[in-house]
Amino acid sequence: MFLPVNAFRPTLLLGNLNLIERTCRQTPFYDLCIWSLKSSPESRDANAKKLAQIMVDSLKTRATETLDLIDELLQDGLALDPAMQKALTSCAERYNVIIKGDVPEINEALKTGNYKFAEKGTNDAAIEANSCEIEFPAKSPLTDMNKVVHDVSVVAASIVKIIQTKFSIM
Repeated sequence: MFLPVNAFRPTLLLGNLNLIERTCRQTPFYDLCIWSLKSSPESRDANAKKLAQIMVDSLKTRATETLDLIDELLQDGLALDPAMQKALTSCAERYNVIIKGDVPEINEALKTGNYKFAEKGTNDAAIEANSCEIEFPAKSPLTDMNKVVHDVSVVAASIVKIIQTKFSIM
């Protein structure tokens, strides 16, 4: 009796869903992790390193969306208040650091297997998002987006730490 090659495909997919779930259980934001990874078609056959890369890609997307909103707010009347303009300008600088500094460094560190440096970069992105939030003298118009960028960064850092721990045991 011969089985078609694709008869084994559901098992492989289920195995990878288990990898995603096992990985996400080790992060502080399980639901965000699951949603981010399962919404990426690349996660279907990904290993742990690829899952980390998917989260870094999500970090870049979320940070870019936040920077786009900051730019809009700076162009709108909201930035007429000097304190608001100062906070938004500072946040723009912080998000540029994430997009142009942290993300490329994280990507390079993942490629070269320098997981400690990749973890440092993801943690730095989380700190930048938090720092943006506290720039505002009153209610921040970026609270929700800063939280998402922070949380995605923390999930990415957690996955990198999992990889790092796995390789240090071997």
